[in-house]
Amino acid sequence: MCGNKRKARTEPFDRHLSEYEQWFIDHHFVFLSELEAIRSVLPEKGEGVEIGVGSGIFASMLGIGDGIDPSTAMREKARERNVNAIEGIAEALPYPNKSYDFALMVTTICFVDDVTQSLREAHRVLKTDGVIIVGFVDKDSPVGKFYMKNKNRNVFYRDAVFYSTEEIYRHLWEADFRTETTLQTVFGMLDEVKELQIPQKGFGTGSFVVIKAVKT
Repeated sequence: MCGNKRKARTEPFDRHLSEYEQWFIDHHFVFLSELEAIRSVLPEKGEGVEIGVGSGIFASMLGIGDGIDPSTAMREKARERNVNAIEGIAEALPYPNKSYDFALMVTTICFVDDVTQSLREAHRVLKTDGVIIVGFVDKDSPVGKFYMKNKNRNVFYRDAVFYSTEEIYRHLWEADFRTETTLQTVFGMLDEVKELQIPQKGFGTGSFVVIKAVKT
């Protein structure tokens, strides 16, 4: 485990909780559009966990009761939203084998130290035929390119690593997941999203991509 890297990626979330929360207010329809895309592929029943639960804003809106996060400030905020957030990292989940029906990762993938190991851990804690849902900003999209160009100006993304949809497909395959559905949303730059956007199939146009994959 890369301790210094882990600390560098966690520290901004511990120190800038209010800025993190403000983003969802400033980009309300971006948030709602991302939620809609995730909700479109979320299993209607079963017990789920969010890996990298952050402040619990997604989990609380999606009815997910459990989550892990390495940031103390984020976990405390998630608990205020009635999410059972415990300390942990994606590469070593603090859950027994076959504990959950589905797992959610929203933008978490760009902050982990080892993507394939993180997905293998998700595979381990999922039940037979369990589902993982990965939401992320595609590095080849307009917003992805903007974030990468301005990484040093963003307190949260300074230490992030962005991936293309094809790269996430490969990591999922390496972790023994079979991709089932891919959706995209957030069409245009963030400040151009003025209403709820309906997710579309595939990728290449929308900046936020959601992949649903099944444990094999």
